[in-house]
Amino acid sequence: MTTITAAVAREHEAPLSIEELQLDSLRANEVRVKMVATGICHTDAIVRDGVYPTPLPAVLGHEGAGVVEEVGEAVTTVRPGDHVVLSAAYCTHCNECRAGRMAYCENLFAENFGGRRPDGTTALTAPDGSAVSSHFFGQSAFGARANVVESSVIRVDPEAPLEKLAPLGCGMQTGAGAILNELRPPAGSSVAVCGAGAVGLAAIMAARVAGCTTIVAVDVHDNRLELATELGATHTINNRNGDLTEMLLTATGNKGLNYVLDTTAMPAVLASAANALSVRGTLALVGAAKPGTEVPFEIGASLVKGWTFKTIVQGSSVPQVFIPRLVELWEQGRFPFDKLIRTYKLDDINTAFEDSESGNTVKPVVIY
Repeated sequence: MTTITAAVAREHEAPLSIEELQLDSLRANEVRVKMVATGICHTDAIVRDGVYPTPLPAVLGHEGAGVVEEVGEAVTTVRPGDHVVLSAAYCTHCNECRAGRMAYCENLFAENFGGRRPDGTTALTAPDGSAVSSHFFGQSAFGARANVVESSVIRVDPEAPLEKLAPLGCGMQTGAGAILNELRPPAGSSVAVCGAGAVGLAAIMAARVAGCTTIVAVDVHDNRLELATELGATHTINNRNGDLTEMLLTATGNKGLNYVLDTTAMPAVLASAANALSVRGTLALVGAAKPGTEVPFEIGASLVKGWTFKTIVQGSSVPQVFIPRLVELWEQGRFPFDKLIRTYKLDDINTAFEDSESGNTVKPVVIY
C-alpha cells in the first residue's frame, strides 16, 4: 500500500475534499504513474454532479500526465521513467477495439465509469478501510499517484513539458480528433464550431491545420471569440445577438456550411446549426448531454439536402497514435493549445472547477 493525496468526490453537486488515501499494489496490466499535472474536463463536473453513474465516493480526473514509476508484469508498451499522457480506457478485445475504433469500445461505460476493476476491486481505500472508486477513465488522475490500466497510457516526447500536455488526454483530443479523424474536411471547405471552450477551440485549431478557409466560431462570451480569432477562426458569432441560422448562413455567403461541430449539446443550437448546412453538409455532436435529451430536426424540405447528423466520441482517435501527433503539431507551433491553460494547486481544485464553469478559465490544469 502507498499513501497518496487525492481530491475525492463524496457527494453529488458538492465540492471535492482533499484526503489521504491508500493506493494498492499494481495488477499485471497496470502502470504506476506519478502525476505531474491533470486537466479538468466538463466530464469530471457532470460525473461529480451525478449525470453519469460513477459510484461515489470516487477519485475522478481523466486528463493525467506524469512519469512511469513501475509497471505490471504484463505491460509491454512503457517502462519506468517514461513520460506519459493518460487518456480513456478501452477493453482491447471487443469488436470495435479490434477494428481500431477504441473510442467506441463496446465496454466503454464499464471501463471508464464503473469505478472498479473487472474483478470488482478498487485501487483506493480511505483510512477507515472503506472503498473509494478508482480507475475513472482507467486512471483516476486527481491523485498524486495512480495505478493506470495500460490501454490508458500513451508515451510522449520526454522533452515536451508534461504540465502542458495533460489536456491532450480528453478535451483537446476530442475537439481536434473530431475534425482531423472523423470529419476530415478538405482544404478550402467551411466549418463552424459551436462553443468556444477547450474542446471547441481545439477543433478550431485543427480546422486551420486541415486547411479550412471558412472557420466560424460560435459562443456567448466575446473574450472567447477573440481567442478563437487568434487561434484560427475567420468569422465569429455571438449567438445572443440574433438568429443563429441566419448568422451562420451570412458567414458563408448563404452557401451553407460543409461541417458544423457542436460542443454545447444544447438542442436549440443543434437545430439552428442543422438549418445552416450546405447540401451534403454534416452536423456532428461531441458535447455531453443528459441521457434522454432530444433535438427536433426538420426532415421535410431538408430531405433533398442529403445532410448527415452524427455523434463523435473521444475524437474517434486511437490515443496512442493521435496524441503523439498532437504533441508534434504543438512543438511545430501549429496547435498552440497551451494558450488555453491556467494552472492551479490541488488544494485549489474546487476553485478551478468554478472558474471553468463560469468561463473565467478555458482549461484548468492541476499541478502536483
